[in-house]
Amino acid sequence: MKKITITKSAGFCFGVLRALRLAQQTAKSRKNIYMLGDIVHNPRVVSDIKKIGIKKITKLKTQGNGVLLIRAHGAQKSVYDQAKKLGYKIIDATCPMVKEIHSIAKRYEEQNYTIIIIGDKKHDEVIGIKGNLKNKPIVLSNKKEIKRLQLSHIKKAAVVVQSTQNQEKVKDIVAELKKQIKKLIFRNTICQPTRLKQKEIQQLPSTQDIMIIIGAKSSANTKRLYELSKKINPNTYWVNSKSEIKKCWFKDKIKVGIGAGASTPDYIIKEIESFIKNRV
Repeated sequence: MKKITITKSAGFCFGVLRALRLAQQTAKSRKNIYMLGDIVHNPRVVSDIKKIGIKKITKLKTQGNGVLLIRAHGAQKSVYDQAKKLGYKIIDATCPMVKEIHSIAKRYEEQNYTIIIIGDKKHDEVIGIKGNLKNKPIVLSNKKEIKRLQLSHIKKAAVVVQSTQNQEKVKDIVAELKKQIKKLIFRNTICQPTRLKQKEIQQLPSTQDIMIIIGAKSSANTKRLYELSKKINPNTYWVNSKSEIKKCWFKDKIKVGIGAGASTPDYIIKEIESFIKNRV
């Protein structure tokens, strides 16, 4: 019999839950609802949203006669401006914690600080943060980029962080920045749900025979949970459905730890838990 331990924070965070509730409420009362991309990074959730009639589009139509749902990751100011100009009603499902990052970055920019964003350059959240600033910020994904960019000419800078970044990695980057920039303000905008998930994943793997991290391969926060767990417990596997699980992983393994990213629905976690209990 397998002994399964699931982290308390596994699954949807507050921001994702809020975005999905707004989507569901809007779908009940409105028609012609559109999104520029996926509401969150999980194919099953995206499929659920499609079923309730919300359409994914790649660009705004020339004449908006419907609703534009802004996703949990947020959007650039230009998206809001264009949508209003074209006549869309905007329902803003941006995570409030991401909105706070926008506000912090804008506030320091107004005080003539160079804005530095620590995050994944192509991630929707980072694109949204960048797109709410007047000037082009510096985006850093790792410590090596600091030396390549030669930032010592910057007189003063303010640093914000993509909400789902790895805390240890961020500390390393900030320490390197402090060597080059004399006046550096660091605002650690990693959100509380991410901090809690990472803390749990730093504690659980060492007590387990095997770790299963659940979430889509497109999910940045799930990737970081996997990386943290893998460092501690080499028997760590990343899956998004029970069909990806291999029974051979569990040979001679009794204690099974499970963690899940912020865009992973409870029903997927329960499906995988049940599969492990009854099938491996």
